[in-house]
Amino acid sequence: MKVVFISHNNVRTELDVPAGTSLMQAAVNSNVHGIAADCGGCCSCATCHVYVQVPYADRLEAMSEQEDGMLENTISERLPNSRLSCQIKLTEALDGLTVNMPSTQH
Repeated sequence: MKVVFISHNNVRTELDVPAGTSLMQAAVNSNVHGIAADCGGCCSCATCHVYVQVPYADRLEAMSEQEDGMLENTISERLPNSRLSCQIKLTEALDGLTVNMPSTQH
């Protein structure tokens, strides 16, 4: 399946990723600049913050209280489509998922 990361300065990175992978792990495995993932994907930081584009935001599983709390600590502005990429498990329904990345994670 395909996922697309768009950096804050509009650099587009398209990846082929197996279903079941977290979006954060896909970014880390492919050295996508802009996803720090300091906690390694255990939802204890906010350094994998992304903005999920329409229509994919509505296809994601509901946000947990833990993720919601972590998003309160983002350096970049939290928007209605803000999510932590470590909490997005890629499924066939998300094929083509496109996310924008904030200008900084730290």
